[in-house]
Amino acid sequence: MKIDGVFSGGGVKAFAFIGAMEQLEEKGYSFERVAGSSAGAILASLLAAGYKNEELKEIFMDLDVKQFMDGARLERYLPFIKWISLYFALGLYKGDVFEHWIHDTLAKKNIYTFADLPPGTLKVIVADLTVGKMVVIPDDVKRIYGVDPSNFPVAKAVRMSASLPYFFRPKKIWDQKHKKHIIVDGSLLSNLPMWVFDGDRKFQKRPLLGIKLSANYDKIMIGKITDALKLTKSLFTTMQIAHDQRYIVMHQQNNVLFLPVSEVGVADFHLSQASKQNLVDLGKTKTAAFLKNWPH
Repeated sequence: MKIDGVFSGGGVKAFAFIGAMEQLEEKGYSFERVAGSSAGAILASLLAAGYKNEELKEIFMDLDVKQFMDGARLERYLPFIKWISLYFALGLYKGDVFEHWIHDTLAKKNIYTFADLPPGTLKVIVADLTVGKMVVIPDDVKRIYGVDPSNFPVAKAVRMSASLPYFFRPKKIWDQKHKKHIIVDGSLLSNLPMWVFDGDRKFQKRPLLGIKLSANYDKIMIGKITDALKLTKSLFTTMQIAHDQRYIVMHQQNNVLFLPVSEVGVADFHLSQASKQNLVDLGKTKTAAFLKNWPH
């Protein structure tokens, strides 16, 4: 059965997606259109490019995520340079290695720009701090930046969406008026952007499935705020879930698969193979349970 899919952010927790994809494929589901924020944008782009579950599992299980921690060379000898980079460059790591990796992975399927994909099959969510807007790529790039959406690189869009604040440096884009825009992680404003297909809801041709790397919204606890760090974390969490929670409860409550990954942090780039496999197993188990009661 053909379905549409929307995938949340969650950093390295995204290994759980692989187990979910395995179970969905075994049950005969495949994706016609996909969308995502941050880590979800990575998976969405690879699915749109035509990668199947076995290929995805091989890619991710062999992936050394530590390679994406590409700081300045001087950091090897002068560790304090890292914190200077954080202050002035707005992120610890460049993100260039990650962008090259996603570019090369998509290129193996001959996907370079959005013109290489069927229209409407991939939507990537980013946050534009310069204008204070949530941006859907490729839909909004002509209107906001004056850029031809068909020529926009898919890898660049994914890198923008995965610009985890303070970790990866924000990406920049210049509009037709030569104004610089600072782009960061799309999950800050919409972690599970199921609304991106909202215009089709009344005439929906296919079931829509959202997959979120967390527990059900009702079980998410902000926790006690006792210091500035916990306050900052709570602010980010609230921003991520507030908009999506309201929309999902009103329109898509039965179409969200929650993968409650708690033992792994978003930026835990030192995952062992055993930890990766545990995440894959969790994804498969939770998906199997969900599909038993999913009415599609």
